[in-house]
Amino acid sequence: QVQLVESGGGLVQAGGSLRLSCAASGRRFNAWLMGWFRQAPGKEREFVAAIKWSGGSTYYADSVKGRFTISGDNAKNMVYLQMNSLKPEDTAVYSCAASRSYYRGSYSSPSEYAYWGQGTQVTVSS
Repeated sequence: QVQLVESGGGLVQAGGSLRLSCAASGRRFNAWLMGWFRQAPGKEREFVAAIKWSGGSTYYADSVKGRFTISGDNAKNMVYLQMNSLKPEDTAVYSCAASRSYYRGSYSSPSEYAYWGQGTQVTVSS
């Protein structure tokens, strides 16, 4: 089994920054991709960013491109999401996700990911 635990959420003013962390553990952890998704109240889960675990290629939603940066530390099994220039519309529960050891071709689809964290709340005030 694989466990994912997020941390780093909180309340921040518009224009501020937060850094989310995701700790991955478990004997079966061997992800192809690690991703961040978010879900605001009354809205569907939305792709934010992903990183190829081997090689480090990154992918972003258009809404966060240039403001958010995803990174990973393979040695520590950690994934980070640096969020700058935050906007009120970034308010959501942010969840970390890990794919299986193979890639099925859709980094932005929740179905690509087999394991999920419990989520951490990010609130951006105007």
